[in-house]
Amino acid sequence: MFTAITAARQGKKILLLERNDRLGKKLLITGKGRCNVTNDCDANEVLQNVPRNGRFLFSAMAACPPERIKRFFEDSGCTLKTERGNRVFPVSDRSQSILDALQKELRRSGVKVQTGRVTDILTKDGQISGVAVGKEVFCAGKVVLATGGLSYPTTGSTGDGYELARRLGHTVTATEGSLVPLEAGPDCAELQGLSLRNVSVKLLSGKGKVLFSDFGELLFTHFGVSGPTVLSASAHLKGEGCRLVIDLKPALDEGKLNDRILRDLQLYKNRSMENALTDLLPRSLIPVVLKRLDIDPALQANSLNKQQRRALVELLKGFAVEITGKRPVAEAIITSGGIKVGEIEPKTMESKLVSGLYFAGEIIDCDAYTGGFNLQIAWATAYAAGMSL
Repeated sequence: MFTAITAARQGKKILLLERNDRLGKKLLITGKGRCNVTNDCDANEVLQNVPRNGRFLFSAMAACPPERIKRFFEDSGCTLKTERGNRVFPVSDRSQSILDALQKELRRSGVKVQTGRVTDILTKDGQISGVAVGKEVFCAGKVVLATGGLSYPTTGSTGDGYELARRLGHTVTATEGSLVPLEAGPDCAELQGLSLRNVSVKLLSGKGKVLFSDFGELLFTHFGVSGPTVLSASAHLKGEGCRLVIDLKPALDEGKLNDRILRDLQLYKNRSMENALTDLLPRSLIPVVLKRLDIDPALQANSLNKQQRRALVELLKGFAVEITGKRPVAEAIITSGGIKVGEIEPKTMESKLVSGLYFAGEIIDCDAYTGGFNLQIAWATAYAAGMSL
């Protein structure tokens, strides 16, 4: 939609082909239905939040930073607000407001919208000549593929764009879910539903190398772990044997945490250990912690020895969860992988292989952390393609 609007504003005649029965199905579910439309930061900060092929986006992001996107929607009558983490949402808290603004600008720009699933992209002498929707052919000298990836296939993202690009000679790098919950060891099922705030997390490789670190929220589920910190960590998951190490008390160093535990043990010296830790830990976490330490939950608090207390401190500062894999790509917020960036001109988003073929959005092999950065990549690449047309 944004590519079409951008190009139409330059006086081009644009046909937007939508495979769904209506526009914006995927947009409507973003940000839990609120649409985290961008992040209120500069172009460089956006790129710092793009762990995969961020350098490719340098020109596009400089030409279309978050400020341009905020202005576009405000000028279209969609008032925005900035929340924690500089995340930008419509004041209405409804994704529909973002979609309404885009559709309003489509109409104002004279873009023709037609539903239908593109089955082929036609070329002649290495140049785009049109697209086929079943038996119907639309002649065009330029075509933009903005089909998204593989995540949330019920919204129409089933990988059509990858296949169309492959037929034209493009390389599609390995695709998998990113910003996706992680499957983990059996302890997690016991902690299902427990939400932790203000914890530090580190994703470690099998060899102990820190792949990613973050601070914020984490959620235990029946299959493993989720939440903002985990979703961002998933973008860095490599191979097998990875561990997620959680610092449950990041505000306290080991010495201060030891002092805190000593105070609680003295205060509740005649209680069992499972009841003596209730001020320190969520109740559902206590049995799991004691089991890992092989401490009898019925042990009286004043009977805990120095070695056991030391082990408790170490566990709370490094509660490790063994990661067994990612959830399916259908559950991912975005797709990692896509059209190889080396085959795309970064300033224009035009194919280096086929004249008149362009790409925009998630179909390109670039992905970012949560916070509005992935939609900002979509806007910036769409703007580059639209202006280039």
